[in-house]
Amino acid sequence: MSAAEPSAAHLRGAVDLSGLARRHQAPPAGAPAQPGAPAEAPGATTDQTVQVPSLVFDATDDGFGQVVELSSVVPVIIDLWAEWCGPCKQLSPVLERLAAEYAGRFVLAKVDVDANPQLSQAFQAQSIPMVVAVVGGRPVPMFNGAIPESQVRDVIEQLLQLAEQNGVSGRAVVADGDAAAPAEPVEEPLPPLHAEAYEAIERADYPTAIAAYEKAIAQNPKDDMAVAGLAQVRLLHRLTGKTLDEIRGRAAAAPDDLDAQLTVADLDLSGGHLEDAFDRLLTLFPDLDQSGKDTVRTRLLELFQVAGVTDPRVMKARARLTGLLY
Repeated sequence: MSAAEPSAAHLRGAVDLSGLARRHQAPPAGAPAQPGAPAEAPGATTDQTVQVPSLVFDATDDGFGQVVELSSVVPVIIDLWAEWCGPCKQLSPVLERLAAEYAGRFVLAKVDVDANPQLSQAFQAQSIPMVVAVVGGRPVPMFNGAIPESQVRDVIEQLLQLAEQNGVSGRAVVADGDAAAPAEPVEEPLPPLHAEAYEAIERADYPTAIAAYEKAIAQNPKDDMAVAGLAQVRLLHRLTGKTLDEIRGRAAAAPDDLDAQLTVADLDLSGGHLEDAFDRLLTLFPDLDQSGKDTVRTRLLELFQVAGVTDPRVMKARARLTGLLY
């Protein structure tokens, strides 16, 4: 998926999460009594450090108030994931490793979207993995999808610059150690072919990653993680080298060009506009010849995998496709 570059405009125009925080947490001891006054983050000191149990932790609907407060001292990166999401299991270890490497310049909060529907709705998590940040109580878009580690680093650097510009440049210190203490590993090592695919993704070598996932599926057709990973890498490969203006311009100029419409559907989905992507292809479907219908059906099934087969919008689109087929 393409990374969304953080900007000051994103921060100023974002929805304030303080309302969600207040619903779930009373003001901390010592917080200002005046309505609207900024609360000091738990454990904050005058030198702009804050003590945390770990640089990587789980965030929940009920406890998100502490995350919002923490973001007044140090940027909080939010990893929205789910157990069924294969690409999430590729991205999460990268984020956890970088949290340790950056030694407290940011902390990583992991949100299971299935267990925390309020946070999923607050961040408008239309597809996962989705990574956003909270800076000074406000959300900042980062990126969607399991992008290469080099791109993750670039977006984190942009986020830290943005946070500093907005007066959030503190450091998190692990309570029983120091900021450089590594986070506890929470994920099993990737299977060899999955690791091979992810290393190829980091190099932007998408054909090699596709081949690795295809081999994994040939060995185990029930490997849902490989199926989801393959769909996502194919999407990345199809969009490589194409600009937004080029894709949309071609589709607008040639509404009957199936390849152009397929590509703009890829672009829509990569930007989180699932319903637009599905509707575009399903609207085309009835007027296509059999070859075109087969092509659209195959592409839709891939996009369903990228978006997550349990997403309500995917289930709605799948039902519509079934109706068109039968």
